Amino acid sequence: MTARYDLAVVGAGIVGLAHALAASRRGLRVAVIDRDSRANGASIRNFGFITVTGQSAQTWARAFVTRRIWEELAPQAGIPIVHRNECVIVHSPEALAVLEEFVATHMGAGCELLAAREAVKRVPMARPKSVSGALWSPHELRVEPRTAIPALAAYLEKRWNVTFQRKAAVRAVSATVVETTNETFHAERVVVAPGPDLVTLFPEVHAQHGVRLCKLQMLRLAPQPPSWRLPASIMSDFALVRYKGFSAQPAAAALRKHLEKAEPWIFEYGIHLIVVQSEDGSLVIGDSHDYGATPDPFYSHEIEEAILQLAHGVLDIPNREVMERWIGIYPQSEQCEWFVVAPDTQTRIVQVTTGNGMSTAFGLAEEVIAELCGDATFAGSSKPEL
Repeated sequence: MTARYDLAVVGAGIVGLAHALAASRRGLRVAVIDRDSRANGASIRNFGFITVTGQSAQTWARAFVTRRIWEELAPQAGIPIVHRNECVIVHSPEALAVLEEFVATHMGAGCELLAAREAVKRVPMARPKSVSGALWSPHELRVEPRTAIPALAAYLEKRWNVTFQRKAAVRAVSATVVETTNETFHAERVVVAPGPDLVTLFPEVHAQHGVRLCKLQMLRLAPQPPSWRLPASIMSDFALVRYKGFSAQPAAAALRKHLEKAEPWIFEYGIHLIVVQSEDGSLVIGDSHDYGATPDPFYSHEIEEAILQLAHGVLDIPNREVMERWIGIYPQSEQCEWFVVAPDTQTRIVQVTTGNGMSTAFGLAEEVIAELCGDATFAGSSKPEL
């Protein structure tokens, strides 16, 4: 007898799992289908940094919802919250001006603008000589993605009876029918969350939204001394020209001009510094950004050195031994930060195209599932539906 579901989700990355969670909590019977045998993509190759402050005005409220769900979900699913808070440490008057403008907006609610002395006091491992000030946000939290994503899937299976079909490639989606290499699924609703696979399902939708792939480099430094503990996830000046909530401020144009003159190689490699600490004391540091239809698969020592140069310029890091290096790939678009497209009344194609799925997927999924169940406005996108 063919099993039937209220919702079939194609893709078991964070976006797919978020939709499975939102639907399950509404009492729907859910199946998740993925081609891999375990979590292997961008959802486990990131910082695990659930970021609210600095998100664009479009996604800021959604990030707040996502952060709240992570807070509720983590203890239920056995996912440790490794640390909290965000601190953007800046090193120029131009960067400080951006922070001053940002905290005056509604998105700066709850954040503190720190003078240089207070910034170093709050983050004692910051190199004090060049610090101009900092922004402290209490809204962020961090999980370890390589364990959090499998734990989330296990929680969905055990607590909500979600069916997982792994090692099954989806060949076609037609209204209520999902054809895979293993079997055919029948569901009242379908969410397609394909991540970096832009050609197997609905390639015309990805083309319409200008989606390409982004390759990033990240690394892990060996555990630091027990007394060396970051009080927050750390970012620096370059966050203010990359994160749209910051870069939308009027003063950001002058900061970009200053940074392009002072350190043009950072823009060449697309580097944006983030440093987070794991439970064992090791540091996850990154990352760079390289865009294309098919980014090359190679790790660059030159880019690694540039990332580490930035990190060591911001923080006094005692143990500089590199333990791990890796590459991540995620879908990216200059046209939109996400999209939700309805090829028919019962199917939704969902993509997050800014690399912030950990920070926004739960909120986005709540919107999409509510709309599919007929009780909310379509989450939509900046492009028309097909």
